[in-house]
Amino acid sequence: MTPDLLDGEVRRDLRGLPKDLADNVARHLVAVGELLDDDPEAALAHARFARHRASRVAVVREACGLAAYHASEWAEALSELRASRRMGGAAHVAVMADAERALGRPERALEIARSPESSDLPRDEAMELLIVTSGARRDLGEFAAAVVGLQVPELDVRRTDDPWTCRLFYAYGEALVAAGRREEAVRAFLDAAQTDVDGETDAEERAALVAAGVDTPPGELEVTDEADGADDAGVVVDDDPGATHGAEDEATEDDDDEVAEDEADRAATPVVGNATDEPGTEAPHGDDER
Repeated sequence: MTPDLLDGEVRRDLRGLPKDLADNVARHLVAVGELLDDDPEAALAHARFARHRASRVAVVREACGLAAYHASEWAEALSELRASRRMGGAAHVAVMADAERALGRPERALEIARSPESSDLPRDEAMELLIVTSGARRDLGEFAAAVVGLQVPELDVRRTDDPWTCRLFYAYGEALVAAGRREEAVRAFLDAAQTDVDGETDAEERAALVAAGVDTPPGELEVTDEADGADDAGVVVDDDPGATHGAEDEATEDDDDEVAEDEADRAATPVVGNATDEPGTEAPHGDDER
């Protein structure tokens, strides 16, 4: 793990640190990116070290938040991503909404979905936020709204090139199951299987179970490729060493309300359950296969 493997933009975000410290933090951020998918707990340990040494760098807090999310540390993920946002980092709206849902707070997830930050998202993150929002509606017993919220033009079996299509259909199937529309749900899961070119979901198995009258999913879905965007946090191999970026963002004063929320989150007992369906099941990440 060498500093030169870190994304060029992020290396520039670290330039306000002494060189030896910047190199050390960079190595740990590279480790986060390498370990995030296969060993999220180890990735989080590296991210926490980087945070301890460079807590006023937005991209470090962002990386820590995403690592915490992958490690199912929902309260920590929220706290770190809020801190990054206050420092000028990326919002990661879908990830934050899903973490709220995982903590058993679907109302807060919907508040995030209605926030100004959610109004102009990149298409991929907007689709992920739709999935989380539909799940939050299901949590609240608003089954019709959960279904309608996913009836968007992107819900189209012909759009196999869009990476979110299979997850949209899978989430749509779950919403239809919750609404008692079993036959339509089977069709939605079959459409998810048809568009799942990478074998990302268990949609075929799910369709068979629903057709047989079994509503409990055999496995759960994780929200997001967006959260896999530790790339966005810079913890990736750098393909463009010459990339430029502005100077390190200055940390702002903590907003009193957000500080209170962060403290409440850190005091909360993480829900080791699934935000996708019922509390207490595996992998609380929204609507994507763990």
